[in-house]
Amino acid sequence: MKYLLVIGDGMADNPVPSLDGKTPLQAAEIPTIDRLAARGTVGHVCNCPKPLPAGSETAILSIFGCDPLTYFTGRSPMEAAASGITLRPGDVAYRCNIVTLEDADKPYEQKKILSHSAGSIDGASAMEVVEILESDTIFHKLEDEAEMEIHRFPAFRQIAVQHGAKVDGLRAIPPHDHLGEPIGPLLPSGCETAKTLDKLMRLAHKILDNHPFNEARRAAGKMPANGIWFWAQGTAVTLPSFQGQYGHGGSVISAVPLCHGIGVLRGLEMIEVEGATGEIDTNYEGKMQAAYDRMKTDDFVCLHLEAPDECTHNGDLEGKIQSIEWLDSRILKPLLEKLDADGTAYRVLLLSDHKTLTSTRGHDGSNVPFLLFDSRQDSGTGGVYDEPTGEAGPGVEAGCDLLSYLFEQRAL
Repeated sequence: MKYLLVIGDGMADNPVPSLDGKTPLQAAEIPTIDRLAARGTVGHVCNCPKPLPAGSETAILSIFGCDPLTYFTGRSPMEAAASGITLRPGDVAYRCNIVTLEDADKPYEQKKILSHSAGSIDGASAMEVVEILESDTIFHKLEDEAEMEIHRFPAFRQIAVQHGAKVDGLRAIPPHDHLGEPIGPLLPSGCETAKTLDKLMRLAHKILDNHPFNEARRAAGKMPANGIWFWAQGTAVTLPSFQGQYGHGGSVISAVPLCHGIGVLRGLEMIEVEGATGEIDTNYEGKMQAAYDRMKTDDFVCLHLEAPDECTHNGDLEGKIQSIEWLDSRILKPLLEKLDADGTAYRVLLLSDHKTLTSTRGHDGSNVPFLLFDSRQDSGTGGVYDEPTGEAGPGVEAGCDLLSYLFEQRAL
């Protein structure tokens, strides 16, 4: 028996007026997923227990079988694990986004945050942004005084590590949840460390805003990468063995460090696919082939697709629907056809980790629909996969219990 976990990040949503009251899942053409739903079980689950953040840092930890109320110490330590960064006692990791702040002749605090990803900045450009900052004498001196280092990655997602920092009471807000809002009320606050983070963010904007690099981006019609944003602070975390909990090992296919990091901390193998970007232009065929190849040897494979979430953050409703359809047509359809042709018996758990709302471009921690399918059985329910069907189906109170149903340790 093979076990496949498919996470369509942020693809669940609320009804959208421009879609005649449908959700993007309802508007999308997903015949393969609906075929699984018709023969399987569609229910609902909460992956983001309060008061934890309504985001992937909570939801994917839940989906991977760890109660976030017990194991969550912050998002960044899990991302750091995927990047081979070892946190020492007293270290604090932060996500350091490369962002776009409003082009306006107004005080820093009054500027709005326009993009949490500097317009989905490409990898080479992201690396250049960090190089510009690190080569600035004043910025580098302030980093040294803060005992901080930024680990460079070819994406808008950078990781910063600060040694000996005290972050009790720190309020550091996710930028993607406040797009289009003035940044003053959103800046780090709550402790002395917040003042250091605030200084670094202000200085970065001063260095980057009118830098020739960004003038060239503006001239090319691109969003400027004129700011950095610290958030998701956390300390080192240890997670229990996946093999020990479920009796199966396996691998994780994703373009997102968070998803890989949780897998690494649980003892799963991290699989990187060339051309996987975490955006709508990701390598769908490559991800499909990687999943098929790994299922030949692994009992368990997780395939994570970030594109629906990023499209929603970017205000791209058409892209969100398209990425959901491509999950169906370019990944699941050919993958399951290959498994069926091989005569492989398999079980599938498919779900959105959390809702990402078209109305706000931010996350929401309410229930999401899940789909459980077994190739050996036909439930005869005849349903489809969407939010209303999920709400009408069986409920799983805690997302950390979901894998026990996939692995047939429990029955719905």
